[in-house]
Amino acid sequence: ADRHNSLPNYFMLTVGDLVTTNDLFTGTVSQDNVVRALTSAGKSWKVYAESLPQPGFTVAANAPYARDHNPFTYFSDVLNSSSQTANIVPFTQLATDLQNGTLPDYAMIVPDLSNDGHDCPGEAGNCTDTQKLSNIDDWVKNNVGPLINSSAFQNSVLIYTWDEGDVNDIANQGGHVATILVSPKVRAGLQSKTMYQHQSALKLSMQLLGVTDFPGAAASATDMAEFF
Repeated sequence: ADRHNSLPNYFMLTVGDLVTTNDLFTGTVSQDNVVRALTSAGKSWKVYAESLPQPGFTVAANAPYARDHNPFTYFSDVLNSSSQTANIVPFTQLATDLQNGTLPDYAMIVPDLSNDGHDCPGEAGNCTDTQKLSNIDDWVKNNVGPLINSSAFQNSVLIYTWDEGDVNDIANQGGHVATILVSPKVRAGLQSKTMYQHQSALKLSMQLLGVTDFPGAAASATDMAEFF
């Protein structure tokens, strides 16, 4: 990860820049970003955010939805366009799009705080890390598993990653995070010895779609071609 606290890492995954060091940031991001790059290339996109209060919701909300885990709600390209804002949808829309054959070219799936390891399952007051991780595993199996196993996914790649590492791990600013590539197209079982950061995942997501606009630090980021 590129630093500690969440939002800067989400911006690095989509803007190629940290933008801010504050999760309470409320500004508008006008820098080059994935929405601009994808739109210019004629590619579709959506963000599927769990517990999003309503489609097109772009302001702060109470847990378990967290705006600072949804970078698209800050982009000027989105905020200034009702058609782009409509691409911010509740996670439940994923199953509908999968069934109807209307998945976008690019998507980001964002679990809510109860299911991403940030909070305890069901927003319980206390729990162990083991309980959090077990809940994450179950959530991914039940909610992302159908996508991975669908015929619609067979020409796709899922980049499964975390925003930041353990708060006590400050290696490379944000700590070590697990990042897993899932696809029929990747080299099965490969464990890389190369150090990558989120800007490389951003670069890869553009390369996979044939988009040549690499926002921000993605342009000079280490290429992840070894996985294919």
